[in-house]
Amino acid sequence: MKINTTNLAKNFIKENISNGDIVIDATMGQGNDTLFLRQLVGENGFVYAFDIQKEAIEATKYRLIENNVYNSVSLILDGHQNIDKYIGNDVISCVVFNFGYLPKGNHNIATKPDTSIIAIKKCLQLLKIKGVISLCVYQGGDTGFEEKDAILDFVKNLDYNKYTVIVSDFFNRPNYPPIHIKIIKEM
Repeated sequence: MKINTTNLAKNFIKENISNGDIVIDATMGQGNDTLFLRQLVGENGFVYAFDIQKEAIEATKYRLIENNVYNSVSLILDGHQNIDKYIGNDVISCVVFNFGYLPKGNHNIATKPDTSIIAIKKCLQLLKIKGVISLCVYQGGDTGFEEKDAILDFVKNLDYNKYTVIVSDFFNRPNYPPIHIKIIKEM
């Protein structure tokens, strides 16, 4: 199996989520990560999933129902920058982001640097100690390079006493492959 950003992210997430955890899919898309997270947290855990497009909500709901796991999940039609309005006092173990646009969707509707940074900041506050954030950054297109640069600049400046940040980039692959950023909250 060839190593890619998705596999790196899934392995990192799998290593850091336990049955019963509360997690967030900050960019729901087609529901693949929401389903993956729901399967990892089990019946005792909970998944909050966010997207700004009704198509994403519908696709994710269908995916969860067909896999018999449409419980312990909240599908939220709102931007990830508003994440804190829905979480309450829950202690979050993991947050997953896939920046860019809805696969097979309208490329004009995509994540933006300003709201993405706001969402990451809020998630860092919601995260428990030793909790993790997985960021898959799809670069290219109209705003992908701008968003990648903004996110990298932001995570580079996180306090190293509080957070460990690891960036995985494929240097020898063509066409601007996505990068994976891992954040671990240390304290």
